[in-house]
Amino acid sequence: MHINPERSSRPDYALLVRQVESVLEGERNLMANAAQFSALVYDTLADLNWAGFYFTVPARKGDGNDLLVGPFQGKPACARIPFGRGVCGTTAVERKTIVVPDVHAFPGHIACDSASASEIVIPVIKDGELLGVFDIDSPKHDRFSDEDRAGLEEMLAAFIDGTDFV
Repeated sequence: MHINPERSSRPDYALLVRQVESVLEGERNLMANAAQFSALVYDTLADLNWAGFYFTVPARKGDGNDLLVGPFQGKPACARIPFGRGVCGTTAVERKTIVVPDVHAFPGHIACDSASASEIVIPVIKDGELLGVFDIDSPKHDRFSDEDRAGLEEMLAAFIDGTDFV
């Protein structure tokens, strides 16, 4: 697992929001900004083993949508997740952040990395449209607090505001 000695288990989310804005300043490209955002989250928060995006795409079979992996930091991941499946797919359907203290207790959890123990998934919504989800995994049980949820939602809002999705 990648360990950055500067990582904090109690991050200053107001500072991290400003860092997101600074890193994205002058660039609005989706892939560039998603890569930068994933790297920033992965490098600044403690006890993570994966941080990245899944973007909404048409399902390969039938109607509806899937989530397709986008820029991320960590081990290789599941490439495609159907809406409604696992924590990411459930977040896409419910369109709200889901915090899972123990992924092994989550019905239908998709184990892309057996080291993951807890997870937070935040929907990426712009102008009412679900564009994807931002997924973070940790090898620690009960890693994500309500403070993390609120701070990460603010960071993601800064990413969304600074990014073109066309």
